[in-house]
Amino acid sequence: MEALQSQYLSSSPLNPLNKKSHNATKPPPERISFIKASSSSTVSAPKREKDPKKRVVITGMGLVSVFGNDVDAYYDKLLAGESGIGTIDRFDASKFPTRFAGQIRGFNAQGYIDGKNDRRLDNCLRYCIVAGKKALEDADLGGNNLSKIDKEKAGVLVGTGMGGLQVFSDGVQSLIEKGHRKITPFFIPYAITNMASALLGIELGFMGPNYSISTACATSNYCFYAAANHIRRGEADMMIAGGTEAAIIPIGLGGFVACRALSQRNDDPKTASRPWDRDRDGFVMGEGAGVLVMESLEHAMKRGAPIIAEYLGGAVNCDAYHMTDPRADGLGVSSCIERSLEDAGVSPEEVNYINAHATSTLAGDLAEINAIKKVFKNTSEIKINATKSMIGHCLGASGGLEAIATVKAITTGWLHPSINQFNPEPSVEFDTVANKKQQHAVNVAISNSFGFGGHNSVVAFSAFKP
Repeated sequence: MEALQSQYLSSSPLNPLNKKSHNATKPPPERISFIKASSSSTVSAPKREKDPKKRVVITGMGLVSVFGNDVDAYYDKLLAGESGIGTIDRFDASKFPTRFAGQIRGFNAQGYIDGKNDRRLDNCLRYCIVAGKKALEDADLGGNNLSKIDKEKAGVLVGTGMGGLQVFSDGVQSLIEKGHRKITPFFIPYAITNMASALLGIELGFMGPNYSISTACATSNYCFYAAANHIRRGEADMMIAGGTEAAIIPIGLGGFVACRALSQRNDDPKTASRPWDRDRDGFVMGEGAGVLVMESLEHAMKRGAPIIAEYLGGAVNCDAYHMTDPRADGLGVSSCIERSLEDAGVSPEEVNYINAHATSTLAGDLAEINAIKKVFKNTSEIKINATKSMIGHCLGASGGLEAIATVKAITTGWLHPSINQFNPEPSVEFDTVANKKQQHAVNVAISNSFGFGGHNSVVAFSAFKP
């Protein structure tokens, strides 16, 4: 869960691109079949799902990020330890105490959104549509191939924490300055959180489950979990799932400033996001979208889909403690991890990589570490890293972009670094892949996301094994 820096709130149609390989980096070393790590729980996990109708595989990935819209290029930047954080130039931020973010520059939706709609849409919606269509291309469902699937059993579940914030802000300003007659008729449709999924579904003709989940920064993982359950229950053959966010505008920045949640390291923005570093002073805002194409194994094999990895399971729960601060005992997070492993049919000993939520907040980083230690008593074999150290905290989209990084770690055998590790917290008894990428054969990976309101979500992935 996010943690603030004070007790301030304590009171309560597709144009196919050339398909790229997900194994562009060096192949992974020999896969580890058993990893030493022990758990606080003595209850053995159930066996993994064997029914091809209920096994859920990843067949495509798509994103919009501060490093561009190509999955391989995005991961290459992460592996290189490059920071995407810089001074905000989308608007005049000179009067804000925080003047930097992981702002996307040069975004181009040509070939994915027609010109008129592209001019109207909030970036939250634009990012979703482009990421979703690119994920389908990656899943070999570009062009005419999309007509070969049963669209009544294909759904969309892309969530957002903030929705169309720019459209909303513009509408309020129009009301105040010019009156209600000057509010655009697109104000409500483009601001509400369900519209990203709705518009993507409309463009694709997908008639299966279609809605949005909004659980702040835990949103994407909630969507993966729900999408997988639709497939497991036979309600869908495939789902496009993930998160999208575009909140780097004056009201978004100002709101988080008011929460006292953001770093103010304006003199050196690229080192501002520093999870687990003793000198961290808050998170850095980011934006973008990250989505997966999730299918039943049966459906994927029937159409000869490229299987990238397997979704093993997940879990969601609530701290039921505080609007913004994590539980001191870590119970919500640790129990969410344990439940995700149970749902995945995975024992704690099998997990050897964690993509952490790790926002660079004072309390949040250590609360997550303490919760992880409750589940994994021996941390020596587990590597943990922080994608947010390079792209910032993309709010509702963060779990989507981090899931893609997690899957890429599985398929390439390389973990990206956690950059800006200058003065490590001594209580973080993990290999945090500090400042330099590491080769690592990932056996089972989990990805954590936690959000304001106490929302916890954890998902587990592994390489696909027939």
